[in-house]
Amino acid sequence: MRTTSQGHIIQLDGIRFIAIALVLIEHLFVEVNTVPVGATGVTIFFVLSGFLISRILLKSKEKNFGTEGGFNKYLSKFLIRRTIRIFPVYYLTILLLYIFNVPPVREKLGWLALYGTNIYMAWNKTWMGSMDHLWSLAVEEQVYLFFPFLIFFVPKGKLVPVLGIMGLLSLGFRFYYYYAHPDFAIDDWIVTYVSTPACLDSFALGGLLAWLQVYRNDFFEKLFSKSWPVMLAFAVWVLLQFWSKTFENRFNVSFVVLDRTVSSIFGFFLIGRAVMGYTGIMAAFLENPVSIYLGKISYGLYLYHNFVYNHFHSGPMHPTVRIFRKIYQYAPDLKGSVAFEAMVVITLTIAVAAFSWHFFEKPINALKDKYA
Repeated sequence: MRTTSQGHIIQLDGIRFIAIALVLIEHLFVEVNTVPVGATGVTIFFVLSGFLISRILLKSKEKNFGTEGGFNKYLSKFLIRRTIRIFPVYYLTILLLYIFNVPPVREKLGWLALYGTNIYMAWNKTWMGSMDHLWSLAVEEQVYLFFPFLIFFVPKGKLVPVLGIMGLLSLGFRFYYYYAHPDFAIDDWIVTYVSTPACLDSFALGGLLAWLQVYRNDFFEKLFSKSWPVMLAFAVWVLLQFWSKTFENRFNVSFVVLDRTVSSIFGFFLIGRAVMGYTGIMAAFLENPVSIYLGKISYGLYLYHNFVYNHFHSGPMHPTVRIFRKIYQYAPDLKGSVAFEAMVVITLTIAVAAFSWHFFEKPINALKDKYA
């Protein structure tokens, strides 16, 4: 396992880069892409988040359980560190969107401020324009509300069965909802996609990954010492995509019910192997300075990308659309090039995320060690 002097697992930044790249590919190539790689990217983020927060919580529990005020120390440290990392840039973004009146931020401010966008979407079976992607951040925050209690109060010997039940219930929720709606369509799919209960198998596998590393490290090292399980899990994911294309209805059992679980299993092995450390070409890719840097700023890349440009909701006066119009005045042959537009949007998104990281997120993030 390759780590920095602070214990940061180096190759996980490369995994973050892979996840955000999949999301960007889906959103920027929506006209030509038919494979739900964006959903897989979000799922990898969920598994990674489940692993990292569970790992932190399990280690903190070992230090604090049974000590005077142990739970308060355990919980306050976790919440302070998460708040410092997540809230400032999120609420700054919401404030700026409110000031510039980007729809529908003023109309849905309460849902945005309380991290309830996924609840709004599931309840109303609708999207929220350029705010669509914030549903996954809402899921993360809702998981943070109960995961610390789950980790602390469930005995370590019973945590794996509890995580297993949580994962099965999540799969069962999607299965039940799918078969309870015979004419299943996109509005029904929104419920099974953005609801927190529908995402818990990803977090459960992330939690299992952390439990194995903390309490069964010998088994962890043996399980993730080779890359072939990653390739096998990826092959199963590919086969699932082919199976999904055999249905007339895009919203079929493969896509709606099984895709997140299979993607989570792929993420489980992908991340576990990265913790141990890939070798060869994969190591060169994950440890490349560009991959590491883009992984570090992946939160900003995800948060900002839909506001830099959204295929469906960026109107004629949007700054990025105006930039395209100016470019096309001098290079009309580029108009309509999906690849060129994607390159421009990615460049702008990286620029915005990099500025945010260096001048806002990173300085605030440094406060974590001071206050927690």
